[in-house]
Amino acid sequence: MPFPHRPGPSRRQFLQRAALLTVGTPALAAFLDACAKGDQTSSAPSMTIAAPNSPVTWDIAKDNEPIADGLAPEKAATLQLYSYADYISPDAIKSFQDKYKTTVQVSTFNDTDEAITKIRAGSVDYDIFFPSYDQIGKLVNGSLLRPLNHSYIPNIKNVWPVFTNPWYDQQWRYTTPYTVYTTGIGWNTTQVTADIGALKNPYESLWDPQYKNKTAVIDDWHTAMSMVLLKQGITDVNTSSEADLKMVGEQLTALVNATSPKVTITMYTDVPTGQIGLSQMWSGDIINARNYLPEGVKPDILRYWFPADGKGLVDNDLMVLLRGGKNPVLAHLFVNHMLETEAAKQNFTQIGYQPPQVSMSPDSLVADGFVPANLKNAVVRPEYFDTGYRLLELDPANDAAWHNVWRAFKAGGS
Repeated sequence: MPFPHRPGPSRRQFLQRAALLTVGTPALAAFLDACAKGDQTSSAPSMTIAAPNSPVTWDIAKDNEPIADGLAPEKAATLQLYSYADYISPDAIKSFQDKYKTTVQVSTFNDTDEAITKIRAGSVDYDIFFPSYDQIGKLVNGSLLRPLNHSYIPNIKNVWPVFTNPWYDQQWRYTTPYTVYTTGIGWNTTQVTADIGALKNPYESLWDPQYKNKTAVIDDWHTAMSMVLLKQGITDVNTSSEADLKMVGEQLTALVNATSPKVTITMYTDVPTGQIGLSQMWSGDIINARNYLPEGVKPDILRYWFPADGKGLVDNDLMVLLRGGKNPVLAHLFVNHMLETEAAKQNFTQIGYQPPQVSMSPDSLVADGFVPANLKNAVVRPEYFDTGYRLLELDPANDAAWHNVWRAFKAGGS
């Protein structure tokens, strides 16, 4: 989350990137070319990149084996969680605290780049981290994760079977699923009267000048830039093509000029309150938006579009145990707690992000009141993971190229 503010550029870098955005694409392309050449001259370790057609079983190091079976939970402990803000149900946390007579503390981050940097620094001993699957390579290769002992997590039986042998972590050695979500377009009908979902290309609405100062895009480089690619009919959302990235830079410049979008992760509050009328959104945020509607306003003012054929961005977030955590037994037990059906329902109700629970069939979510009927397009179906597009970890050179385009956009964006 799926869903950031990265450590800012220096003043010189900021001015350089702002100038590049002003003078246009040729200068930006030259800048990217120079950066790419710079990356090629630096030494970077080879890395394994998991993909649906190239599944990975991560090694377990001899000095980092799973904890033993049957250990007692840590006493007088404070379990440390590291997550996005408003991404864990207070009630689910309370029920865990009551059950195990312990304390849970939640620390938050704006994006996973920021989070991983802080985890690597080792300044805080977080026990559980909530990343997306495309960070697993960095985390495992950096020896930052603790492998799981499955005996503590019997509630894995409650989730969609795919997550017991996912392509990004075969044999679920390091990961358990947390939430599933799509990325589409959300809007508030009091601000935007058009049926965005009925447009030939709904993505284009974010470039429509009639919505200037009423739009937003997700402050996540890969998610936002991939939306540009899909708008242009390019389905390789992990492209390493220089021409594709040049086009994305051009389109982001045009986006700034057309609608001056807010770049944020607070759509779940901005859209229901009318601060933003139209936004790129994660499905969980539009469902969560009903919790932030002004008093007396019904959720039927909210809308969400995602391609009916499932051919859009489809993602899932995870729960992982960090190697530096001080409470590995409690951490396992918390993961198991969040996979328990009632806790998963509590969580869904309060955060809006769908748990992949077998007992909560997509067809039942509207009938059972978890999702308003007007937001049925925000329900995630298991088949979307076969038809949708997945954001993958990028190799270092390509990652740098993507980030360069994004930073240039952020330097000139709002």
